[in-house]
Amino acid sequence: MRRITWILAIVLTVSVVLAGCGGGKKDANSVAKDLDKLVGKMESYSTTGTMTLNTGIQPQKYDVEVWYQKPEYYRIKLSNADKDISQIVLKNDDGVFVLTPHLNKSFRFQSDWPKNQGQWYLFQSLVESISKDNERQFTTDGDSYVFDVVANYQNASLARQKIWLNQKDLKPQHVEISDESGNVLVLMDFNNFELNKAFEKDSFDMQRNMTSERIQSLPVMADQKSPTKDADASKQTPAKPAAPKQQPLVVIEPTYIPEGVNKPTLTETKLGENKAVLLKYGGKYNYNLLLTHPNEQPVSMVQGTIVDLGYTLGVLSGKEKEQRTLTWMYGGTEYRLSSGDLPQQEMVKIAMAVQDQAAK
Repeated sequence: MRRITWILAIVLTVSVVLAGCGGGKKDANSVAKDLDKLVGKMESYSTTGTMTLNTGIQPQKYDVEVWYQKPEYYRIKLSNADKDISQIVLKNDDGVFVLTPHLNKSFRFQSDWPKNQGQWYLFQSLVESISKDNERQFTTDGDSYVFDVVANYQNASLARQKIWLNQKDLKPQHVEISDESGNVLVLMDFNNFELNKAFEKDSFDMQRNMTSERIQSLPVMADQKSPTKDADASKQTPAKPAAPKQQPLVVIEPTYIPEGVNKPTLTETKLGENKAVLLKYGGKYNYNLLLTHPNEQPVSMVQGTIVDLGYTLGVLSGKEKEQRTLTWMYGGTEYRLSSGDLPQQEMVKIAMAVQDQAAK
C-alpha cells in the first residue's frame, strides 16, 4: 500500500513539474485565437515600415505608412525617395481613392477593398491569413512567433508567406512572401506599430490628404542673396513655393514580356490634348500599353475591379474574353494596358514590371 502511495506521489510530482515547464508556451491555435481577439477589440492603429519588391530585375524599396480606424477607414502612403514617387490609397465613406497629390490627380472606385484582397502591410490581412489556414505551420524565433501560411493575394505567383509577430504583444515585425519555388518576392519590415492611435477628424478626408501632401511636395525657392547680419528678419522676402515641374514623358518598355510575344513597336500619339506613347505587342498574346501625363483633375471616377500591383492599386475594366483595360498611375504617368486575349495574371506581371524602368 505504501509502495503504491509512493509511486502515485512520484507521478503527481512529475506531472506538476512538466505542467509548470510547458504552461507558459502557446501553440498555433492559442496564438491565432489571441490575434482574432486583438483585431476584434482594436479601434485603430498606425504603422510604418519598408516594403521590398523582388518582382523585377532590381529590388524596389518603398516606405509604407498605414493608418486604420474603425469601421473601414484606411490611409496607406507608399513612397520611393530615390524616384521621388509618392501615392496615397485612401478609403472612407465616399469610396476608395488612389491619390497622386503633386498632379492633383485622383482615381475613385466603388469597392469593398480590402475585403477578399489581402494586403501584406495591413495587420488585419495578416491575421486573417493565419486564422483561415488550417494547415498553418508554427514555430518561434527568438522573441517572435513565426507562422508559415498560404499567401492569399491576387498575384498567383505569391504562394506562401512567413509572418513574424512579437511574442509579448503580437505586433507584426516582418513578412516574407515567396513563390512556389521558395524565392522571396516580397519583404515587409514593420518599424513600429501603435494600437488604438487617436486620429484627427479629417485624417481620412480625400481633399485634406490631397492638399496637405501637395503642399509638402512643392519645392521652395531659396533667396539667393544672403541677408546681412543687421538685416531685419521681418523685412525679408518670404520664400515662395515653385510650381511643380512636369516630368517628360518617358518611353517605358516593361522588363517582362510573356513567352511567345514579340518586342513592341512604338508610336507617338495623343490622348485628347496630351502627348502619349503607344507600345503595341503581338504574337501569342496581343496587347497595347498606352502611357501619358494626365491633365490635373480633382477626381476621376473609374468603374471596374481593383487590382493590387504591390506598389500601387490599378483598376481592371471590361469583361473576361473581351477587350479589357488595366489602368494605373505611377511616377506621374498614367498607364493603360489593353487586350482582348491577355490573361489577368499576365497583365499584372506586365504592370508590376513597369516599376523597374519608370525612373529612366
